[in-house]
Amino acid sequence: MRRRTTLLLAAALTASGALALPASPASAAAAKYGDDFNGDGFRDYAYDSFSAKGGGSVAYVLGTANGPGTTTHRISQASAGVPGADEADDMFGEVRAAADFDGDGYGDLAVAATGEKGSHGAGQGAVTILWGSPTGLKTGTTLPNKNPDSYNAMGKDLATGDFNGDGKQDLALINGAVTYVYRGPFTRAGGTGTVTKLDKTSSFYSTALIAGKVNGDSKTDLTIIGDVVTSSYVASDAWFIKGGSTLTSGNTLRLESQSGNGGSTERGGDGVIADFNKDGYGDIAIGTSLYSKHKGRLTVWYGSSSGPAKDTRITQSSSGMAGTPENYDEFASSVSAGDVNGDGYADLAVGVRGEEIDGKEYAGGVHVLKGRSSGLSGTGSQWFARNSAGVPGALTADDQFGGLVRLRDTDRDGKADLYVDAGYGPLRLPGSAAGITTAGVTDFGGVLPVGAFLQ
Repeated sequence: MRRRTTLLLAAALTASGALALPASPASAAAAKYGDDFNGDGFRDYAYDSFSAKGGGSVAYVLGTANGPGTTTHRISQASAGVPGADEADDMFGEVRAAADFDGDGYGDLAVAATGEKGSHGAGQGAVTILWGSPTGLKTGTTLPNKNPDSYNAMGKDLATGDFNGDGKQDLALINGAVTYVYRGPFTRAGGTGTVTKLDKTSSFYSTALIAGKVNGDSKTDLTIIGDVVTSSYVASDAWFIKGGSTLTSGNTLRLESQSGNGGSTERGGDGVIADFNKDGYGDIAIGTSLYSKHKGRLTVWYGSSSGPAKDTRITQSSSGMAGTPENYDEFASSVSAGDVNGDGYADLAVGVRGEEIDGKEYAGGVHVLKGRSSGLSGTGSQWFARNSAGVPGALTADDQFGGLVRLRDTDRDGKADLYVDAGYGPLRLPGSAAGITTAGVTDFGGVLPVGAFLQ
């Protein structure tokens, strides 16, 4: 959801996200930002794009002190030093995750080509690391495929973090509905640390990955979202993996279920990890948009010293929430975390792309849930749609306002701004001490695709 979609989202020309002045990269120090591809101290922006033969490419714009630069660069499997070839339907660049994988001070980009044909047939998939340099992304190295088979779609989702706490960035990926964790450091010759296979049961099929620190230690933890298929029901679960020198299986939380042995795949959606109650532990927020005939539901699984513990469920029927649950609203089809009012609590933007408003089907809208010591709830939440005061554009069917949402502090005022994707014009709504505001809302007309903003 957060990396696979290609809908357009505006990017403020003042956007940077950098919190420090530019500095020359040092070969002995890892990059401060995983998406700083040229090592100048400013975050960069990468997204999937076209290629001459239809295999796909990565387009990227280097960040500056005033936001994104004006030059778009592209790199594909036809580029010098990048393995493979530009072939139709490779889908190179559709899934991406950034980190300084070799610790040289330049951010790198792991890129999946889920449609890549291999020795085991069509759709085998591949994952390539594109290497950062003083001039941006140059050359690449393909990772060894630990589960090669046709239609396994290696790299269906990616997540980065220091899962074993050794100071090196690692990479988790899905390959054939199973999760593998490749430990760093990575080398340009193709070397990696050990690779761990995480396969819960024969009835659990990995579909999405969420990385972050949940139990308060220095190691990155991993939450694997997966479909559960049995002879009597289908369901989606969240499976917690505790980071450490040995990755440890933790609690599992049922997100939803449906009787019978049919139904949609990728049922559990995707999510983010942030500290919504400011207790020092990361909380896991997961959107399940197909819940109850696609009314949608948000699950918040709160962190603790032993990992995720208590959970709460939020829908549009929760106290304080605008609207009511209706079939095909797809509440929580997209979620993003950030501190919108600068109070130190992470807040959560929740997209409702299917919301019908005044008879306009799939007009869409966005809730903003406020973090507080008691956690997330509908209390004090905000609602934005095309017919909200101060929001530009006409209320239109199929706009899917909120189809993708991002919270990021692009003007560096200590408050996250809300970026909203929509078919008829993406918007930026500024953060303020009172929360998201329509004062100063800007329609940017799709300057950068949404994939340029990684969580």
